[in-house]
Amino acid sequence: MQAMPIACQAAQPVRPISSLAGYPAAILCWLLSAGVYIAAKWVAPEMPPWGLCFWRLTLACALLLPIVHRHHEAMIGLLRTRAVEVVAVGAIGLTLCQGMIYHGLNHTDATTAGIIMALSPVMTMVLARFVLGEPLGLWKSLGALVALAGMIFIVAHGNLTALLQLKLNAGELWIVGSAFCWGLYTVLLRRAKFGIELLPMVVLLLGAGALVALPFHLWELFNDERSAMNAHSLLALAYLAGPGGALMYYLYNKSVQTLGASRASMLLYLQTVFVAMLAYLLLDEGLHDYDLGAAFIVAGIVLATMVRPRPAEPRAA
Repeated sequence: MQAMPIACQAAQPVRPISSLAGYPAAILCWLLSAGVYIAAKWVAPEMPPWGLCFWRLTLACALLLPIVHRHHEAMIGLLRTRAVEVVAVGAIGLTLCQGMIYHGLNHTDATTAGIIMALSPVMTMVLARFVLGEPLGLWKSLGALVALAGMIFIVAHGNLTALLQLKLNAGELWIVGSAFCWGLYTVLLRRAKFGIELLPMVVLLLGAGALVALPFHLWELFNDERSAMNAHSLLALAYLAGPGGALMYYLYNKSVQTLGASRASMLLYLQTVFVAMLAYLLLDEGLHDYDLGAAFIVAGIVLATMVRPRPAEPRAA
């Protein structure tokens, strides 16, 4: 996921909610996802972004592949008929989304990256209007505009003069691009309706993402941008592929099965809180004045997702 987990809402029917058992899995999932920002920022000077993306996706796919062995036949069947679609969706949602985050973390802090990525659900709603024809409505439109204002405020570091002069921070722009890719990926995934269960679909998309990331990584190697495979970088990569990769995707799958896709996805906003907390504790980061733009993003999310128009009252005959 972007660090965020893969959202395959259309891949599997939702089970009835019988308990609160899905919440611990979902909360741990988003905590592990927040740790991805910390690990990627920590290792950024030692591992180039596309190399980090390639190895994380490859190792996470390898760890999950044995778990879905009962679905290998269905996975192979899907690849035979729709391989191009699988690769395209994986490239947008995993390769580009993650690669852009890792690029952005070379120029901005993890806290700001986590705040900007919280904009992705609103971007998803807007893209769904144009790609899927889903109605946007007044409140969703207003929420999208308010959230956009918050994002612009953060990217411009609260300096409107810098915005007018197009003096923007490259790191935040990379993160905005990542949020856009995540929204587009989610919409394309809904439209594709691949029709296999969630976790096998995750494995296929991880493999597709790794395949697309390989040429970018080879280009880095050709330009002598090599990873420093020391204890520091190997520890970060182990987290990104294991707890922050395979385990995170597995927990998200479990939370979707128990809570339903919509409720599990709404807990995504915990990721922003966890990123800020972990960045403060582990990276000695603090909030900036311009991070107050998060208030606009939160307000926009509330308007877009929680405010519902009142149903029209029936008129007397």
